Order: sequence, then C-alpha cells, then structure tokens
Amino acid sequence: MDKKSEHSDPFYKPPASIHKTSAEIVSEARNALRSLKTQRPFTPREEQRQLFGVACSRTSENRPPSSFSLHGCSFESSDSRPVSVTRLSPLDHRPKLPVPPANEEESALSLPKPPLDPVEVRRISSSRARLFKTATKGNFLPDKLTQPDAVKKRLCLEGPLLKTGFSGRNEDGGSAELNVNCHCKSSVQLEEHETKQVEQMSGKGTARSAPPQHVSEHDLTGRDGRPSLCPSDPDCTDVSSKPGLEFGHLPESETEAEANYWKEKITPLLNELDPDHTEVSIESLCHACTRLHQALEEGNMLGRRCKRRALILKTLYRLVDIGSDQLSLKLAKVILALKVSGKNLLNVCKLLFKISRSDDNDLLFQKYSMFDSLLEVLQSEDLIANGEAFLYCLGAIKFLSGNTELLKDILAKGAVETLVRLMKQINSIVKESQTNVSSLGHLSVQLTATLRNLADLPQSRSKFLHSSAFSELCVALDQQISDKDVCTNIARIFSKLSSYNVCCVALADCSRCYVSFLAALNKHQKKQDLVVRLLFILGNLTAKNSQAREQLFTAEGSMDSLLSLFHTYYELDIGEKQMKGDGKAKNKNEKLPSAVEDILIKLIRVLANISIHPSIGAELAASENCVALLIRVLNYKSVDECEELVINTAATINNLSYYQGQNSIIKARKLVVAELLLKLLISDSMDGILEAARVFGNLSRYQEVRDFIVQKKVYKFMIALLDAKHQDVCFSACGVLINLTADSDKRALLKEEGGVQKLMDCLRDFGPSDWQLASLVCKTFWNFSENITNAALCFGVEETNTLLALLSSYLDEELALDYSSGDLREYHRACWEAEFRPVALQLLGRIQSHHTYLESLPIAS
Repeated sequence: MDKKSEHSDPFYKPPASIHKTSAEIVSEARNALRSLKTQRPFTPREEQRQLFGVACSRTSENRPPSSFSLHGCSFESSDSRPVSVTRLSPLDHRPKLPVPPANEEESALSLPKPPLDPVEVRRISSSRARLFKTATKGNFLPDKLTQPDAVKKRLCLEGPLLKTGFSGRNEDGGSAELNVNCHCKSSVQLEEHETKQVEQMSGKGTARSAPPQHVSEHDLTGRDGRPSLCPSDPDCTDVSSKPGLEFGHLPESETEAEANYWKEKITPLLNELDPDHTEVSIESLCHACTRLHQALEEGNMLGRRCKRRALILKTLYRLVDIGSDQLSLKLAKVILALKVSGKNLLNVCKLLFKISRSDDNDLLFQKYSMFDSLLEVLQSEDLIANGEAFLYCLGAIKFLSGNTELLKDILAKGAVETLVRLMKQINSIVKESQTNVSSLGHLSVQLTATLRNLADLPQSRSKFLHSSAFSELCVALDQQISDKDVCTNIARIFSKLSSYNVCCVALADCSRCYVSFLAALNKHQKKQDLVVRLLFILGNLTAKNSQAREQLFTAEGSMDSLLSLFHTYYELDIGEKQMKGDGKAKNKNEKLPSAVEDILIKLIRVLANISIHPSIGAELAASENCVALLIRVLNYKSVDECEELVINTAATINNLSYYQGQNSIIKARKLVVAELLLKLLISDSMDGILEAARVFGNLSRYQEVRDFIVQKKVYKFMIALLDAKHQDVCFSACGVLINLTADSDKRALLKEEGGVQKLMDCLRDFGPSDWQLASLVCKTFWNFSENITNAALCFGVEETNTLLALLSSYLDEELALDYSSGDLREYHRACWEAEFRPVALQLLGRIQSHHTYLESLPIAS
C-alpha cells in the first residue's frame, strides 16, 4: 500500500482523474499571480473659483479672463428688437426729412442750433428720438409736413417722460447729463464720417450741433439690413418704451387682446421695476421679477414672441447696475427666458459666471432653478456663434458642480447628457476643421472639469454609461492631445469612473483608449499629475480583464513607453533621495508617497497586472530591462521610505517568478532576488513580510534557493509566521515549507522548530473556513512523512492522535460543510471536494497504515 501511495516526486500531485475545478483555479491564482490595488490619486479642490485654476498650463495672455466689469450699459438694444419672420431689404429711395430745404443754398446751411433751455432740449430730443424709432422700424415720415400744432402737442405730452428714457444716474447718485451715446461702446463700428456726425450731435455739457447735411442710405440702415440711425445704442430706442406711453400707438401685428394684457399685467410690473424709484427695496424688485416672469409665461410672451420685448429687456438691463447678486439672478432668469442673443447673451452669461464665483450664492442658484436656464443655453443656442457665452456658462456650471450639495440637483437636470452632446459637437467641429481652435480648447477645459465633478456622484455612473461619454472623451483626448488641461481633466474623469467594475468594463471596450492613453503618456511624460492618473486608469483596466491586458501589451510601442517612463521616474526618485539624504526614512508627517514615488507605484502595478496573462508574463520575465528596473527599486528603496512602492515591486517579481522558462531573467538572478527579500522579512511591515514569503514560495522550487533559506535561517521566519493567526500569511509560509520539506535533509528542521505542532494548529483553526489552506497543510505533512516507518516517531504521539482526529472529522462531508451556508456553502464544497479531500484521504491512509506500532511505544511524560 505504501509503495502504491508513495511517489518519487516529493511534491504532492492529485490523481490525474480529478479535473480542475473553479476552486483549484482560484487556489492557483492565490498561490502565484495576483493583481494589485492602489489608492486613486487625490486632488484637493481649489479654494478660489477661477475660469482656469492655478495649475492651468495656459498663460494669462492666452486665456479668457475670470474677472471683468459688467454694467447695464454693456447690453445692447439691437438684440432687443423682435425678429420678424421675413427680413426686409433696404429701401431704394432716400427718406425725406421732416423739413425739406427750399433750395440748394438752404441745404448747404446747417439747421439752427437747439435752444439752451433744458425744457426745449428735452422736447427736441424727444422729437429726435421719435424720428429714430420711426427710421428703425422702417416707417419713414410722409412727404407732407407735420402740422406745427400737432408737433407742439406731441412734444408737450412726451416731455415729462424723457427723463427716464434718456437719463441715467451717475456714481454719486445724481442725474447724469444728456448723452446719446451713454458712454457705452457700440458693438458695431461706425464709419469715420458717421462717427464725426454723431460727435457733432452729442457731447457732455454742450448743446447739440445741427444734424449732418446729407444722410446716406447706409447711415439709415443697421447691420441686419433694417433701417436704423444708431442700432447699437441702448438709449436710441423709442421714447414710448417708457411704461405708460406705449398704449398711444400699438405695435404692428399686436392684437387688442395682447394690448390689454400688456396694459393690465405687464405695465404695472415694469413700473415697479423702474430703477429711478430709489425707495424700492431689493426684495420688492426680486418679487416683481418673479411675477414678471410668471406673467410673461402666462401670456405666452417668453422667447421672442413678445411684441414689446425691447421694452422689457431695456428695463431689466438698467437694473443690473444695482449690483445685487440676488436681483441679478432674477434678472438673468427673465433675460434668458426672452432668448437674447449675441453680445447680450454673452453679457448675461458673464453676469451669472460672476455671481457663481462666490460660493455664498450657490444655494440661490438652486433656489431660483438657475440650472435649467444655464443648461438651456447649452442646449438651444448655436455653439459656433456663441462660443464665448458658452465658455462663461460652462464656467458657472463648473463652479456650482463643485458644491457637493448641488450635485444631485444638477445631475437630475440632465447635465451629463447635455455636456456629452456638447462635447460631441466640439469633436465634430475639430474633426471637420482639422485643427484645434483655441476657443474650443477653452470650452473643452470647462466642460471636462464639470464632468469631472459630476463623476464624483455614484448616481452619475449610469448617466456616463448610457450617454456615449466614454467614447466621446476618448475622441476628445485624441483630438486635443496637445492641450494639457483637457488631457488632465479627462484623465481625472476616467480615474474616478474606472475604479468601479461596470465603468471599467465599458472603458475597456473602447479599444482606442489604450492607444490614446499611451500617446498622452508619451506626449506629457513630465506632467506628473497627468501621468499618475493615466497609469492608475491602465492599472484598473488590467486588474481583472485579460483582454485589456492583451490589448494594452499589443498596442504599438506600449512596453517601450512604459519601461522608458519607468526609467525616467526611477532616475528622478534616485535624485530626490540623494537630495534628502541617503537612507533617510520618512517621519510621521511624510507617510504619503511623493509625486515621483506615486507614479512608480502606479506604473509597477500595471506591469504586475498585465503579467497575469500567461504569454505576456513570460515575455516580461524574459525582459532584461524590466526585471533589472524592478531589482534596482527593491535594492535602493526600503519599506520605511515607501512601503507601497516596495510591496508592489515585490508583488510584480512574485508574478514574474511564476514563469520558469529558459529565458527567465528572474530564474537567472534568483539568488540576487532572494538576498533582497531578506530586508522585507526583517521589516516591521506585515504586508512586506507576506509579500516576501510569497516570492520565496515560488523561488524555493530551486535547489539553490532552498539551500539559501537554510543557510540564512529563513525557514525559522516561515515557521514563526504560522503563529500569525492570519490566513494569507500562514498560506504563504506553508508554500515555502512544502518546497523545503522536498529535501529529505531539511525535514528535521521543521520538527526542531516546532513546525509540526504549528501546522496542526493552523489545520484546526483555519480548516473549516479555508479548505485551500487546510489542503496546503496536508501537502506539507505529506512531504514531511515521505519515508515514514512509525507515525508516532514522525509526528509525535499526541500530534498523531490529533491529526487522525482532525482528518477523520474533516472528511465527514456533512460535518465539514456545516460551517458554511448559502453561496459560500457551494464554494466551500468545491474547495473541499477538489483540493482538501484527495490529499487528506491519502495522508490519513498513510498514517493509519503505521498506526499499529503506537500501542507498543511508551507514553511520553
């Protein structure tokens, strides 16, 4: 029986008839190859809210400003005019002025200067304003002259109202002087001739000069083809834009019902919003804005449908100068609802951006539902025409998304879907233009930074998965690879999402991502915050996905890039160590790895993960460059300096040592590696000791290493580890002892150091909960008792009785599996059947065959 059960090979091998189970596969992985985990790189939030942060690679000259001044006069009235369905072409004839000259001599003379009396000045200004409005709408004066009495009557009616229509207030609260240009810059550059004419018409502290002698057709036509004398001037609108005056003349196409609704609902609210009423409080103005928005919505006047939209916008623009953030948010909400465009859209986006820079206003954005308004801009406006407006709109959303209390609300509004659609537009534009426009780069920075904030929220993962975000981000990384800020933001997004299995699988399916990540690594090798995140992502992708390991390894130049990066940062770390002092351990305040060390940690983790793939692991084990760098790190770095780096390096060497090919560099330099592992065994790091034990478990298959273990007393460490009361530590120690007991001259060492009793303790303590460990203990006993003649002499009397009792108990299936339940019960059953039961039966049979001699032996005292 002994001859049949004995094997010439001291290593235990299960019968060939037993097929591998899933439990055996898990056991083999536990014995040899493991993927590594590491902490995600952390970036603290910036204290100050800026369009581009402190770490931005853009210079101040090459990026839009985060700070700017904004006033009511910054807005244009040209956008306030309702857009007609059909655009009219300029008139072919020259419009006639109210008082045509009698002859050429009179036409050569200037018209009389207006009187210096302020009342007369206002009246003439009123008449001129009405003329401007008439010209703007294309309704020129008839050929016949207006009756003098009618003109006087009209001037008398309009005079008192002109104060609000044409005068503002200066910084001291006083009434500003009459100025047609309102000291605002026009959005349309006037021709030099026209500019001189305007200067003659208006000026501070001086009376107006006569109008120009000749007015060309171009002078009366705006940039969109509609007649206008001063289209860019906010104050060059009809005087009837003042509440209370507009009912004398109904706008074209306005129905009587609309006029009545305006009179009853809108006019009172515009009167309440009159900024000249100094006694009005901010709260009442905010309440009036809310009611105005509701009234416009009820009257179907939002967007560009309102006939008198210009008047509403002009009234709202003037309130911006009050400077209240609360009121400005209310104003912006109504202005955006009226669908402004061009410069006014830019200004209102700047206004919201400016308000969002203070985190004190975050809850106001949520209270007034401003997220809807901001996202509506991105959804409905044209990207190319409103690029700068989009920039500040995205900047505001980015600031708000930095507040964790608002994230859920922003996400619920469809922010991820909206931003991904916008990114798709940007990618399409860049692809068509075959160039990376700087303005699109600025937009991409804000967009990706916002997505980075949204990625923090667990609920956002499904949004990213179902909105093609991963593929679009990979395209953006490809197209804007020269933009460090865009690349860093995209890396931060993937760094967060790839930490979760479902997102990691989705990213791994984007086959182009590996090439993109490698290209970014090559392009920005010295940008440490980008490099560390890209390596972290690659480590996540290759941790559990065999296909990802293969795709990364087969990508063109992948190993050259990774090993070149390894060498670069190894040299940097050596330099930093020399500057700090050779061998100096970190103090308690320096527990975290340095930036360079963190990159080495993430990079070595990638190598460890891809080496799990059989063919890749064999190639890496045969790579002189790769193994040499790992050995150098293990040589110059101690656990006290950077524990995670040393442990990751040892784990990678452990994975590579599993491959025993003829070209294996690990195999060729096994004694050098064994010598370096001694530092880990005597360290205070249990993780380091465990990793060293795992490597010795693989290397101890070689006779030279087993001799080294005995010579350096390493076996004593392994036997002592059996008392660790930690299953993984005991498992690794058993792996070394199995190989050590393969040599007959080394088996006595196990009993001398009390190893037999410790192994039985492990079998008793961990057997029912870990059949893999129990199997390993039995294999060690099998090797130890190879030439057994008497069980008591081999194990000891008490130990033999204990071992027989344990094996008999554990081989009872019902009793053995009574320790587990549910899903674990099935897993334990597989492990028990495939791993423990075969070796336990053979060991029990061997001991029982020599059990008859126990009765004649004296009882030990």
